[in-house]
Amino acid sequence: MDSYRIERHDVTGLILAGGRGSRMGGVDKGLQNHKGAPLALHALMRLAPQVGQVIINANRNLGAYEALEVPVVPDSTPDFAGPLAGMLTGLENCETPWMATVPCDSPGFPLDLVERLAAAAVRQNALVAMATAPEADGQRRPQPVFCLLHTSTVESLTAFLHGGGRKIDQWTATQPLALVDFEDAAAFRNANTLAELHQLSA
Repeated sequence: MDSYRIERHDVTGLILAGGRGSRMGGVDKGLQNHKGAPLALHALMRLAPQVGQVIINANRNLGAYEALEVPVVPDSTPDFAGPLAGMLTGLENCETPWMATVPCDSPGFPLDLVERLAAAAVRQNALVAMATAPEADGQRRPQPVFCLLHTSTVESLTAFLHGGGRKIDQWTATQPLALVDFEDAAAFRNANTLAELHQLSA
């Protein structure tokens, strides 16, 4: 892979908006208002310039997501199986060699996210590239929902999910993985609760 570069049109962006939103009272997180627009629209506007096309993974209120004028795909597995299920659904609907994932509830992720993940994937001959960022305790931790996946990983991910696996980092540990350090911790802040959403909006 080190003889080429991953171009923007080689990457499909996937916005993960298929969760239960249980820590936010069961609301559809991607449709919650943030500075006058749904969180999913913030993610779309930030991701679209970085990739060739965007799709949204959502399991409820599909019409509201379709109003954002990009393809919307529900999980291909039952029972809200988590972000990995959304990633699998994205890979199954991806028509480019690579797919970049972001969650719907982190409206400030880096504008060079995909570019830097792609460069690391090529440089390290990896099939998965994942962001890391410092957290409040000073420790640097992976940000598993911010990653770039080669579509050839679909078979491995299918087997992992069907075997009962649910944790992204447990699966990515089985793949050729590049970790990419970002310094702006605030860029990866997300809203799991309504209080955290209010803090982001402030």
